[in-house]
Amino acid sequence: MSLIEALPNPSKEYRSDIWGTLSDKERAQLRAWNDTQADFPQVCAQELFEAQVERTPDAIALTFGERRLSYSDLNERANSVAHYLRKRGVGPNTLVGVCFERSPELIVALLAVWKAGGAYVPLDPAYPKERLSFMIEDANPLVLLTQQGCLSLLTTPVDKVICLDVDSPILSGESKANPPSATIPSNLAYVMYTSGSTGRPKGAMIVHRGLVNYLWWAIKTYPVAAGFAVPVHTSISFDLTVTSLYTTLLGGGTVELLPEDVGAQGLMAALKAPGKRGLVKITPAHLELLNAQIAPEQAADAASAFVIGGENLVAETLRLWREHAPATRLFNEYGPTETVVGCCVHEVQIGDPTSGSVCIGRPIANTQLYVLEENMKPVAPGVAGELFIGGTGVGLGYLNRAELTAERFLSDPFSTETDARLYRSGDLARFRNDGILEYLGRADDQVKIRGYRIELGEIEANLAAEPNVQACAVIAREDEPGNRQLVGYIVPRYGALDMNELKESLGTRLPEYMVPSQFMLLEALPLTQNGKVDRKALPAPLAASRGEGGPPRTETQKAIAAVWHELLRTEGIGIQDDFFDLGGQSMTAVGLVARLRALFNINLEIAVLFERPTIAGLSEAIDMLVITNQSTSTSPGAREEFNL
Repeated sequence: MSLIEALPNPSKEYRSDIWGTLSDKERAQLRAWNDTQADFPQVCAQELFEAQVERTPDAIALTFGERRLSYSDLNERANSVAHYLRKRGVGPNTLVGVCFERSPELIVALLAVWKAGGAYVPLDPAYPKERLSFMIEDANPLVLLTQQGCLSLLTTPVDKVICLDVDSPILSGESKANPPSATIPSNLAYVMYTSGSTGRPKGAMIVHRGLVNYLWWAIKTYPVAAGFAVPVHTSISFDLTVTSLYTTLLGGGTVELLPEDVGAQGLMAALKAPGKRGLVKITPAHLELLNAQIAPEQAADAASAFVIGGENLVAETLRLWREHAPATRLFNEYGPTETVVGCCVHEVQIGDPTSGSVCIGRPIANTQLYVLEENMKPVAPGVAGELFIGGTGVGLGYLNRAELTAERFLSDPFSTETDARLYRSGDLARFRNDGILEYLGRADDQVKIRGYRIELGEIEANLAAEPNVQACAVIAREDEPGNRQLVGYIVPRYGALDMNELKESLGTRLPEYMVPSQFMLLEALPLTQNGKVDRKALPAPLAASRGEGGPPRTETQKAIAAVWHELLRTEGIGIQDDFFDLGGQSMTAVGLVARLRALFNINLEIAVLFERPTIAGLSEAIDMLVITNQSTSTSPGAREEFNL
């Protein structure tokens, strides 16, 4: 039995009462709002890329530092790998693992898998080895494409590994011509793992038809044409990357691939550099950081459009761009991984509100959105319900998880197509009277942190596996607007807990963004009357500071402490307290460094914070930089220089 044949097949049962209590006018409205039928190519993604290669073979497809690859170069390299993959047995619906640091070889591998007829499984080398091992075991890829630097992370048998930098002599002997297409639109394109409530991630299966529908719509909607550079700064395991990478390569633009080690700071630097950039796909958290670092006069030249997704967007985050870059288009894009990146979008308009949450808009092409009550019947505009997504983008379900697939992918009672399905998003939403959709939050324990969708149950399952944890709960708190963080509450089994050891242990099994930034020890978890954990009664993290080293003494230390207090909402900070132990995260760290740069007028690198994460250590480094700046500015022939 094939992978596709093994999927549950929802039976189609006609229901005459599917519209519930909606009036005739409301039914007509809902049908009109969901009338999104549009033509799109009935081909696979790699065929659209090959068509673009034919149109612009000599145009630059990809940059990475000083490296440049034309469309023809990129295509030929991918073809050589694809021909070799076919010899290794890769064909339609065959899974191929892909594990690379961000580099041109990564893009070659992704395209090669499609050209060979397979579907890729992205494996982020930044993930803990145990998580990668589970994903490889669960997906059981036929082969795994990687590079020498990632080999130590992988548990795949050697005979299944193809190392592009080691095996290049073999690959270079393969044909550079396009392989004949082996796939059809209903074949798998990729399997992307997301957080799972049972403690193990789940692989969402996406087919070419849904992917091409989204990409074709995005190419026509977002600025990605020739002459535009589009930065790619996120992991291939994050579906946000699908937008920035493939709309660019299929639309004739240039992918500006940013190195792994530059992180969010690299994106900020890229947007300040000269050049014509099209879309920038970004999370609200990243946009907040950019807001703190870019001068108003630089905003207009940063990008033609921001496509913002991954978590709830508040209007205040857009103020800088609406005021100082009115020609920059701002899109709020919503969509789960299970329905191909984006299924609903709103372009911010001049008259839109300047406070509160930004609406998520209307369905994209060939997509239907329904807000339903518990009995699966639509609610009237203005009434909140759970959002269900139908149409071309709905994926096949979860790999090897038939029961979960049956729970989340349901037969679509509103469609006349026998195999049409609805995806149950778990998100709360409501239609406005004009058909615009508003996002209202989650209906379950799933949250978004820095754009990543996280099942709190997965973190709790891993935390509960720790030998000295008797009971636990994890929640996402946003005690200060824009600073959402995970907080773990623990009832210890034997008394004291070493929090550093606990974080290190969790970090071997969970990605960095899933490890709570703060922990609180409780004698018991608060319970509701029916015996469940009362998450609303979990206390706010109080002063996590231990006041180590005493209070700040110098003016530099006092200034640093004031910024820490504002960012971390922590009292009584000592000069030897660790920034990250107090709840600081990588995103907060970038914001801190930006604030300190502006405060002291210095070029402070973020690496200094990781090397010296205390006020005492930072103050020494800052004082030295200030002295160096003063010395340079007063030396003969010195000239003023700004490091942005």
